[in-house]
Amino acid sequence: MTTKDVLYELRTKNGLSQDDLAEKVFVTRQAVSRWETGDTVPNTETLKLLSGLFNVSINTLLGSPQKLICQCCGMPLEDEMIGRNNDGSMNEDYCKWCYADGTYTYSDMDTLIDVCVPHMTAQGFTEEQARAYMKDMLPKLDYWKRYSDLSDNGEFEAFKQQLIGEINDLHIEGMPKLTSLNALVGKFVNLEYPIPGGRKIKFLDDNVTYLGNQLECEFGGDRCFGVIACMDFILICTYEAEAANPELVMYKKR
Repeated sequence: MTTKDVLYELRTKNGLSQDDLAEKVFVTRQAVSRWETGDTVPNTETLKLLSGLFNVSINTLLGSPQKLICQCCGMPLEDEMIGRNNDGSMNEDYCKWCYADGTYTYSDMDTLIDVCVPHMTAQGFTEEQARAYMKDMLPKLDYWKRYSDLSDNGEFEAFKQQLIGEINDLHIEGMPKLTSLNALVGKFVNLEYPIPGGRKIKFLDDNVTYLGNQLECEFGGDRCFGVIACMDFILICTYEAEAANPELVMYKKR
């Protein structure tokens, strides 16, 4: 698709007239009309406004001329996977797992490899192949090339260690000691928990990146512990395989 087709589709899909769209991005109706006929394209600042309005990347608005990949982990990027800056705008260089609200979530290449390998083995790689591929590919990505410039001098890692200490201090029966927290996107871990009265409730935002992990129960059996945490709260739950039958163990505000 070209830019004119993308803009027309997004405008009509969202039920906006050309006048409506022009008002929202501070241009004239004639400017919108020229975009949709292909006579002109929006300038950089207007593309940013359109990206925020329609929740799509600038790359998508321009007809996807580039194949985006995360410059930290190498994952191919689609719009719903793109990380966000502090102001909520998309950062088209990173995925939500590696970059959340202006924060880089990985400071150690080996840790990232450990997180990625199980996903790659599920797709048919052997562990040896997956590790070799990641070790060869990661140093070529911009984040790791520029790590000394992009690093926060260990502040985020210190925050993770603080969270780990707080979670272990809860002494949840049957839950082993937590040693690491990984980035988890809300959409993929936002389970629905039963509460008294027969209702079910979710606690997470699908679009937010949290920190968490999965731990096997010390007592054995089919249930695992799930840990989700952020600046505001700590959530502990249990569930069966494929996150079936989740039960809330604790939700604690920090």
